[in-house]
Amino acid sequence: MTEPSRRLPVLSEADLARASGAAPVFERIAVIGVGLVGGSIALAARKAWPAGLVIGVDRREVLEQAMVRHAVDVASHDPMIASEADLVILAAPVLENIRMIAELPRWLPRDAVITDVGATKRATVEAARSLPGRFRFVGGHPLAGMPRGGFEHARPDLFINRPWVLTPDPPPQGEEPDPVLSRLSAFVEGLGARPVVMPSPAEHDRLLAFLAQLPQLTVSALAAVVGQGASGGLHLAGRGLSDTTRLAASPASTWRDVCATNADAIAIALDRLIEVLARMRASLESGEAIESVFAAANEFRSQLETEQG
Repeated sequence: MTEPSRRLPVLSEADLARASGAAPVFERIAVIGVGLVGGSIALAARKAWPAGLVIGVDRREVLEQAMVRHAVDVASHDPMIASEADLVILAAPVLENIRMIAELPRWLPRDAVITDVGATKRATVEAARSLPGRFRFVGGHPLAGMPRGGFEHARPDLFINRPWVLTPDPPPQGEEPDPVLSRLSAFVEGLGARPVVMPSPAEHDRLLAFLAQLPQLTVSALAAVVGQGASGGLHLAGRGLSDTTRLAASPASTWRDVCATNADAIAIALDRLIEVLARMRASLESGEAIESVFAAANEFRSQLETEQG
């Protein structure tokens, strides 16, 4: 996103599409980072609101794919192309989003709503507190994804019935909730997701350390160990190994930033896992810890299935 600016052409079909469809919640949205999540947002937004304008900012080779699939109407390497956006969605890796927050005042001269889709919230929300008053920032995190990243895996139905966490600053006591939150919630619902308001970024990061980041790191470590220990024998692997290691295809580039911005919470989760593994290792012959851990795991699995219907 720091490459020299070169604007790509406008899609010829866009003007025809705008003749019909629902009125958009935001008329001009800019997606900064057109990867799996950002690309899926763009695809879903164009499907939900044909009358809206979707602006893409990313590397040229990514944007060419996005234009071919009609995910964006206009696109460029240079974020200046998004200077007229009503909604800016920061959909790059977390540390890149934080860097972009510092640059927003330079290329976005008008009032606008800013949100992000990062998997951690504390560092991003804190960085956004330095934005000028003409911007309204609400942190966001769609709990949807696929094992593989990149725009080539983007799909318009990625968010259907999935939670989308919003982390607004709570209003002062006695004041009404920020109307921007209602607009963002409507936007999220229009993409098919379920908005979930969580005003505490710290609580979000604590929960997601267990719900998402620990599973990802565990599966990646498991796949690395199995790959080394079972070299030459993978033709004997059952379907369970394939299902268990599905997340191992995730790109490290995204997860490096997640770990860096939630290291304390992830460390607590990892320490608890290491303690359980140590107990299991110490009782391999007696089986005592094996039974207790499997019992707890079975109970968790039953609860998860109930929660997810």
